[in-house]
Amino acid sequence: MGTVHTYHIDSTWTGDRGSVGKIQAEGLTTDISIPANLGGPGVGTNPEELLLGAAAGCYLMTLCTLLTNRGISYSKIELHSEGYVEDDHGLRFDRIEHHPTIVVDAGTDEAMVKRLALHAEHACMVASALRGNVVVQVVPTIQVQTPAS
Repeated sequence: MGTVHTYHIDSTWTGDRGSVGKIQAEGLTTDISIPANLGGPGVGTNPEELLLGAAAGCYLMTLCTLLTNRGISYSKIELHSEGYVEDDHGLRFDRIEHHPTIVVDAGTDEAMVKRLALHAEHACMVASALRGNVVVQVVPTIQVQTPAS
């Protein structure tokens, strides 16, 4: 058996569904509440944003690693992610869409960058945990950076 990595979050909640709780981890402390669009106070973040944030962060770091391992230089990766929660006889996280924009130098193999952007979702640990329950889609945009004159 390989190395086991353990992560911890401590949470507190007092009051009813209109209250505000708190989560705390090594690099994160934030208020949490039921989102306003679900009838809560909308203070701090919520489980839906945290799940989306975990998927987006994992995808971004996986893509960065894949590009680096292939020796593909880039000046920036911007990622916009959207999470879709269906309310069909109960709430269900239906799908996540990642829209990465990868800025590369002229002459970079754009097709390879696109393949790696698509592959990053399959290699991401969080996406692997969600697979079979939540559809995760990637719609990459590759921007070629023109050299300064």
